[in-house]
Amino acid sequence: MKFETAAIHIGQEPDKETGAVIPPVYLTSTFAQLEPGQTRGYDYTRSGNPAFDRLGATLAHLERAKYATVFGSGMAAVTAVISTLKSGDLVLAEENIYGCTYRIYDKVFKKFGVTISYVDLSDPANYAEIARQKPALVWIESPTNPLLKIIDIEAVAKAAHDAGTELLVDNTFASPYFQNPIALGADLSLSSTTKYINGHSDCLGGVVCTNSDDWHEKMIFAQKAVGLNPSPFDCWLISRGLKTLAVRMEQHAKNALKVAEYLENLACTTSVNYPFLPSHPQHELAKKQMRGGSGIVTAVFDLPFEKTVRLISNLALFSLAESLGGIESLICHPASMTHASIPKTAREAVGITDGLVRFSVGIEHADDLIADIQSSLSNL
Repeated sequence: MKFETAAIHIGQEPDKETGAVIPPVYLTSTFAQLEPGQTRGYDYTRSGNPAFDRLGATLAHLERAKYATVFGSGMAAVTAVISTLKSGDLVLAEENIYGCTYRIYDKVFKKFGVTISYVDLSDPANYAEIARQKPALVWIESPTNPLLKIIDIEAVAKAAHDAGTELLVDNTFASPYFQNPIALGADLSLSSTTKYINGHSDCLGGVVCTNSDDWHEKMIFAQKAVGLNPSPFDCWLISRGLKTLAVRMEQHAKNALKVAEYLENLACTTSVNYPFLPSHPQHELAKKQMRGGSGIVTAVFDLPFEKTVRLISNLALFSLAESLGGIESLICHPASMTHASIPKTAREAVGITDGLVRFSVGIEHADDLIADIQSSLSNL
């Protein structure tokens, strides 16, 4: 079954009781039992709900994984994984990770004895750090947020497995339509389903996919015991959004490439990053492990900080907002927004400068989006 068909039909069969083509959402906190301990498959929504199972079945298939466990947000999914670690464990991570992931390690789990070490895993010379540091888990994003570095998932997975550890890939920026980390050797594929998978900026969700029975059991336990479960209605919304993921991602990628090419030719940009631009440092790797460049573009503007702020604040079609992956275009200043929790010296060391701007390119007409940027630039 092709991706487009599976996104609509896997896990989303018509309701058995009524024949409803779109399965209903069960907005209940608890389920009546036949007798003590004998259920119809569900007892309490924190411990499971039909909406969780349907969405999980769809995502597991699309991620090419055996299991998918859904959570209340991307950060809930992150928390679920970290909660499996113990005091004294070390995580080795790509140096450019999402600001909230950095924050939860630094401000929350550090207090419990879980430590994290950062290296540039876009450089194969640093793979040796995995064997040297012997982490309990290797943690990467590809593409990374916000610099869009492409990490060789297959090579890092091999290095991790050779060192006796496991690899997690945050697949949020690519989505399962453009990339399948499990098929490339990763042990865990994590996504904020809030973003591209839902695609409509109207709910929160997260997912962890795996082929491992052990990891699946750990994720189900975290969902229940730590209280990281999603809302049944949010799962229903994400399942609805997921049905159009393929057509949306094609348009996101088409528009993003046009916007990236336009930005690259501006005199006021010193660099533009988009995985499917030939100028991207890992362009060939991106084409090898991704089926498309997705919808995020970053640019460094050679403008005074005040003008950069005016540029991104005066756009009409790009809303100045955090998040990404919705049908509407958004613009973000990572240093003061999504990555503000990372100390300035650490941000700038990996390239997150005050001139860096992140575009989440939506599915509007690309010409209108480019005209919007031109208009804002002309009014600086």
